[in-house]
Formats: sequence, structure tokens, C-alpha cells
Amino acid sequence: MWYFEAGNHLVYGVEDVTEDSMVVGDILEILNRISPFELQESWDNSSLQVGSKSSEISQVVLSIDIDLDMIQEYQKNTLFILHHPIIFGKLESLNFDHYPQKLLRELILKNHSVIAMHTNFDKTHLNRYVFEKILGFEGECKDFICQAKISLSMDELKVRLSKAFGENLKVINPKDSIKSIALTTGAGGSFIGRVDADCFLSGDIKYHDAMKALALDLMVVDVGHFESERYFGEALFEELKSLDISVIISQSKKPFSKL
Repeated sequence: MWYFEAGNHLVYGVEDVTEDSMVVGDILEILNRISPFELQESWDNSSLQVGSKSSEISQVVLSIDIDLDMIQEYQKNTLFILHHPIIFGKLESLNFDHYPQKLLRELILKNHSVIAMHTNFDKTHLNRYVFEKILGFEGECKDFICQAKISLSMDELKVRLSKAFGENLKVINPKDSIKSIALTTGAGGSFIGRVDADCFLSGDIKYHDAMKALALDLMVVDVGHFESERYFGEALFEELKSLDISVIISQSKKPFSKL
């Protein structure tokens, strides 16, 4: 395996590729075996979003999201496998001044294809990968929630979380000693009240979620939506690295920055 830095992207690939191309339909079938699309939530929009099953592709790029720089950076006929669907909800027009239509136009002009692996992959792989491989906890994962018995002080937990997610951590109802912990990557505020643990890790925690956690005496750490899901590429790469085609992790840019 090789890697290099390309602007804001960290790019990985496989060596000794023996095929020049594959078709989208072949990859789609592989992905469906890895993480069946039927497991996605009813409101989700995973599966093939741009392209055709018969389209030939020269390489696969894995990313949580996609931006204009990524679309332009990669050669024509690239298949992007994204965590977040680029088409999420009703498209009322193809006005290319709007999002996501602007990106869709550029994807089509370069003959790129897009597959989304969202809530189905959360359930089967991503939460477990972050919980076990990134944070080093051993427990059980069911649906969107992973949990484990632990014995950590607040300071010890902070060190582990900072290493995995960075320094922009926000805490609600901090506790000196944590005996059990749970995780939902992405936005998990709706699971507050259903988590049986001392501490819950997730992202996009809203004000009223925080008030609910206080009332329930639940410690919650907002580790960030992007920060918790940016391991999508790594988790899926483990399943695709044996393909006879180049598979690349190219992280999209975090949309937020400090003032």
C-alpha cells in the first residue's frame, strides 16, 4: 500500500493492480454483500446516485463527502464511494447555481460515478470500527450504538478522545470516573434517553439534547460529526483493498473553520 499528501487530502492506494478498469455494477454488488443497502433507514438515500451500473471506472475513491476540488482532482471515470449521499431529499430543479446540482454537473462532465454508503454502513461497520479500532474499546455493537464497560478517569478519557477526534470536544455533565461508555458516530442526539451508560460519545449535540442529558444524569461528549465519521474511508478500505483496481482514501475538507 502507498500514500501521499495532495493538498488537504491524504491519499492511499493499493499496489500491483492487475486490471485497468471495472464496471460500477460489479462494485455495487460487492458493497451490497459487505453492507446490504436494505439495512439503511427509510429516510436515507444510499446506493448508486450518479452514473450507470454499466459504466467503466478506472479507480475508486473513498470519502465521507465530496467537494469541487476532489471532482476536478481525479481523472475521468472515477467512482466515488461516499458516506453521505450527495442527493439527499427532493431535487426540484437542475439549477447549477445551487447545491448539490453544481457538484452533480461537474461529476457528469467528468463521467464520474457516485455510490453512497450511509446508515447501512453505520450499522454494519463504521460505529464498530471507530469504537474498537480507533478508541480501543471492547464491547458490543447493536444497530447504531456501541457500548462497553470501562474504568477511566475524566482525564484519561480526554486524552483518548483528543487523539481520535481532535481538541474541539464539548462535554455535558462531566464525571470524574466513567465505568461504562457508548458511541454513535455522526449525529446521535436522538439516542439520548436510550443509552445505558455513564458516558455517551456522538456529534451534533443540540441544546435540548444537552438539557435532556443533564436531566438523565448522562455525561455526553460532542466529539464532532465530521471528526467521528472521517474514518469511513479507512473502515471501507479494509473491505476493498483486495480489489484488482486502485482504491484510494481521499478525505474531503471539513466545512467548518475557526474565526
